[in-house]
Amino acid sequence: MTTLPGGSDKGGSPTKRGRVVCARCGTFADGLQPTWTCSVENGVRQYFCDSCSRENLRAIEGRLDSAWW
Repeated sequence: MTTLPGGSDKGGSPTKRGRVVCARCGTFADGLQPTWTCSVENGVRQYFCDSCSRENLRAIEGRLDSAWW
C-alpha cells in the first residue's frame, strides 16, 4: 500500500477509526497490510484482504492488460 485510504485520489476503502477494511468481507486490518490487494474501481480505491485476494485471484488477474503478464 503506497498511500493511506482516502488519500489524494479521493477514494479509499471504508474505514473505522483509520483502519483499512476489506471491501469484500469486511475484515479490518490491524495496521498497514502490505500484502493486501489494492484496486481502483470507478475512481475509488478499495482494499481486499489476503483471503479474499487468494479466493478471487483468477478474476483479479483476468482484468489485467496483457502487458502485466
